[in-house]
Amino acid sequence: MPQPSGPSSLDAPARLMLRNPLLTDEEQVLAAQSELAKDGFNFALSYPDHTWEQYLDKVERDRAGVDLSPGRVPATMLFAAVGNQIVGRVHIRHELTPALLEEGGHIGYCVRPGNRRRGYATEMLRQGLEAARNLGIVRALVTCDDDNSGSIGTIERCGGVLEGAVTVEGSAPKRRYWIDLN
Repeated sequence: MPQPSGPSSLDAPARLMLRNPLLTDEEQVLAAQSELAKDGFNFALSYPDHTWEQYLDKVERDRAGVDLSPGRVPATMLFAAVGNQIVGRVHIRHELTPALLEEGGHIGYCVRPGNRRRGYATEMLRQGLEAARNLGIVRALVTCDDDNSGSIGTIERCGGVLEGAVTVEGSAPKRRYWIDLN
């Protein structure tokens, strides 16, 4: 029986790397925006409200905490790539506001629909937690919709301890997990 060609999904998480957005990423980010817009999810947050170059500059300013909009905190945007393919993204908030403490947490992540169920989310969160640790975060809050079994499993595989669930007016109930980074 012939073997499947190309990389197997079993080794894909091991090859996944979180990296900074690149000048050459625009086309893939636009595709991801389009794919995830169907779910009401904004892949790259403030893009395409800016040119790509302005977006990359904003990502760097957000990381440094420069010229933040009211209610925003310093944050690191990283793209998850397997080879040259962007499969998802991780957004790490360096600190929490009262609103982020209730819903949102330190780390948000998403996987493009065509790349789901391959172990990418778990590896993205694992690497995102390491990046958060390197930022000096000692206990990370990660939240997800109460009915999102995929994210629940991902967070629990990465050591998430359920604190409980909250309902913020106008949104679905959110599970709140804490992960010790010591």
